[in-house]
Amino acid sequence: MEKKKSLTREYIEAIALALLLALLIRTFVVQAFRIPSGSMIPTLLVGDQILVDKVAFRFRKPQRGEVIVFKYPGDETRDFIKRIIGLPGEKLEVRNRKVFINDKEMQDGAFAYHEIFDNFRIPPRDDFGPVSVPDKHYFVMGDNRENSQDSRFWGFLEEEKIIGRAFIIYWSRNTDRFFPLEIRLGRFGRLVE
Repeated sequence: MEKKKSLTREYIEAIALALLLALLIRTFVVQAFRIPSGSMIPTLLVGDQILVDKVAFRFRKPQRGEVIVFKYPGDETRDFIKRIIGLPGEKLEVRNRKVFINDKEMQDGAFAYHEIFDNFRIPPRDDFGPVSVPDKHYFVMGDNRENSQDSRFWGFLEEEKIIGRAFIIYWSRNTDRFFPLEIRLGRFGRLVE
């Protein structure tokens, strides 16, 4: 005759299994991140919380235009989020705030420049390169090009430092306001493009 498990033991086993599954999913499949800065405005706002697909790049290479989370090369304890602009083997240049890939102007509607800064061009922010992107490296930039610490300042991103591809906003609130709490319902479920 089989002994029945105690209710306490069943709860402990269920909690342990749930924690193990959560840890495995977070480690290998999907992970949540919070956006702490305005470097990806208008695509991502401060206070957005996103999910990152950690599986996609095991089956294919990252592509231009994808928004990725990665270990910051200057301090791998910090995670950064930027958009892939330059791919391995490409020639890249920023000339008067316009990005050129292999001498052709990139049509990139995601970035933001503000006309107030038109008379203040700052290298490497507004003029950079030309450079060639090394093998197994990427050139990344924030969508808020005037306020983004990206490859123009710290160099190329190694492929092995990429954590995954940002794909959806699951929560958003205005972090500038503590009371009343301002939740941005219109951003819930929005795909990161």
